[in-house]
Amino acid sequence: MSTALILLTIGLTLVAAGSWVALNIRGAAAALGRRAAANAELAMHARGDLGPPRRVASAGFYRFLGTVIALCGIVLTLGGLLESL
Repeated sequence: MSTALILLTIGLTLVAAGSWVALNIRGAAAALGRRAAANAELAMHARGDLGPPRRVASAGFYRFLGTVIALCGIVLTLGGLLESL
């Protein structure tokens, strides 16, 4: 299997997944934020702390991470295209 095909496959997958979260399609970033809050609450309950959970990551943070992942995917895709030439 050629390096170009591997780079194109990984790059396009990262672009699709990153843009899905970055653009908050079907509430993906909001759901990740709610999941992080629920996990933080469960961890606090496991430690015996019954106070309000502290906010670890918000939906905006996940949208930023999605943007970074999509941009890295674009770089890998362009690298795969240049490798195939």
